[in-house]
Amino acid sequence: MGFVQSWEDLAKLVEARQTSEFYDAEMLTVMWETKPEIVKRLLPAPLAPAPKPIATAFVAYYPKTSFGPPYYEGALFLRAIYDGVEGNYCLAMPVTGDLAMAGGREVFGYPKKMANIQLKRNGSTMEGSLERHGLCFFKLRVKLTGTPNTSEFVDIVLNSSSEEGTVSYNVKHFFASDGSGFDYNPRLIRERVVLRPKVAELGVAEVELGHSDYDPWAEVEVVRILGAAYAVGDNTMLKGDVVAELDPIAFAPYAFLKWDAPYFLTRST
Repeated sequence: MGFVQSWEDLAKLVEARQTSEFYDAEMLTVMWETKPEIVKRLLPAPLAPAPKPIATAFVAYYPKTSFGPPYYEGALFLRAIYDGVEGNYCLAMPVTGDLAMAGGREVFGYPKKMANIQLKRNGSTMEGSLERHGLCFFKLRVKLTGTPNTSEFVDIVLNSSSEEGTVSYNVKHFFASDGSGFDYNPRLIRERVVLRPKVAELGVAEVELGHSDYDPWAEVEVVRILGAAYAVGDNTMLKGDVVAELDPIAFAPYAFLKWDAPYFLTRST
């Protein structure tokens, strides 16, 4: 294969890209309740806040995928609703692999950046951390006791997943090369991931959100930790659908999740 693909190779690529497969994926996930006003401020229209102001974050290791080498990943989501369908709006998704970053950003609109990510287990204790620009902005410590922080956690997890997969929302957009705005009206993408855990353990979590102008996870304030789960299993990322076009002027303030805007601002003055 070279810079230009044959039609035969293109057909194989199209077939291979129908889904993205993750084998024996390790995921350490935590949920917490934040403030309703925070969720309202961070969600771009036409997304609306879910009934409960819930944030979800995870740290994961993917030892084998259908599209590239192993990599680590983290993510931060807010519960949101569009057209009656509840899902998770992605605020951030750091990764350690360039192929994972390019594919997630360019195809689905995930706000991915390269980062240093760790996920460790020591007996019944697990730790995950995310760091960029020398700043650790997220630490997760979980004791796998079999019981989460609150009894609500299991119900929330069960209600947010199904055989059709968990729902993620992203806004796919590209800035115009002439600096005039966007190449096209930003598009709201609804996409599902089917999780098939082979191992699942519940636990009590502690979350530490560190200050970072580049990765402001600390904006999603922790009011009450709901619980944590560790899972190992096979995941399938399904194709996404464009469910709405956004007003580019209204969306512009939300358009920098994939960029370190403070870096550019401080160096342009």
